[in-house]
Amino acid sequence: MTNLKETIKKLEEIANWFSSQKELDVEQGIEKVKEAAKLIKESKERLVAVENQFEEIKKGISQNGNE
Repeated sequence: MTNLKETIKKLEEIANWFSSQKELDVEQGIEKVKEAAKLIKESKERLVAVENQFEEIKKGISQNGNE
């Protein structure tokens, strides 16, 4: 399971790495971009799962209110 807080921290670290480079190492930059893309994909998947959990909770509340 993806921890969104940790993922955001890692993405910030990658962004800071790019900002701190005086002379960009292209090969290392490509690896950082790949890592960021993977983290973003995992985050999107986690956000969908969280959204689904909220929807289930909402349905449960609505059903209990109608009884």
